[in-house]
Amino acid sequence: MVHGTLPDLPASRTEPDGSAVVRVLSYNVRSMRDDVAALGRVIRACAPDVVCVQEAPRFFRWRKAAARLAREAELAYVTGGGTASGPMLLASLRAHVERSESVLLPRTPGLHQRGLATAVLRFGRGARLGVVSCHLSVNAEERYGQGRLVLEKLASLGVPHAVVGGDFNDRPDGRTFGLLARELRDGWAVRPWGREHTTRLGDPLQRIDAVFATAGVEVLGCGVPMGLAGVTEADLRAATDHLPVLAAVRVPAV
Repeated sequence: MVHGTLPDLPASRTEPDGSAVVRVLSYNVRSMRDDVAALGRVIRACAPDVVCVQEAPRFFRWRKAAARLAREAELAYVTGGGTASGPMLLASLRAHVERSESVLLPRTPGLHQRGLATAVLRFGRGARLGVVSCHLSVNAEERYGQGRLVLEKLASLGVPHAVVGGDFNDRPDGRTFGLLARELRDGWAVRPWGREHTTRLGDPLQRIDAVFATAGVEVLGCGVPMGLAGVTEADLRAATDHLPVLAAVRVPAV
């Protein structure tokens, strides 16, 4: 139970020097099998510039489902969903999409197909941000290989500043989480804000969802927005089986 109101993160804005404050949300939506209206309310209350979605619908009529989620969230579809086997990106109209790509990762027989939704977004005239949404394997060996591929994909985006939002199926003391945390900045560890654990309310406490950033991106705050004005416990319980992770980052102008 959350008591009181959580102070808000910095609002989205473009600074006089051309840098931009960008709000990034990472959210596993469990194929939108739950209360989609509640899901939309949670996302809107977080006021994100970009949403890294995991478990977006990926089979029959998945495009219609993606359009519905974008409409509920009052955002625009960027890429992913069926084409990335679950990960998807949504963005506000503030973001100019320079390019986007869906990537399918190598698949281990007997395990689920995994993928990445990626984009390079520009905010204002000079702040460019690479974004990757991912949902890594439940198998430890496959997951570690996928973590290495996420880092390779980040490097291939060709921009110095980037974020990764995802369901990593690994805890901070895990091998894959550690791999990413050594190369990137773990938002919660750098500037904790809100609640730490991302598992469903009432489930064992774990932090398996996170937002990571490259070294040049300043993390202004990161965590689960329980207690944020407009984000109710009832909606968080109804929307999906994960809790969202919200981060505010400052992206330098290039």
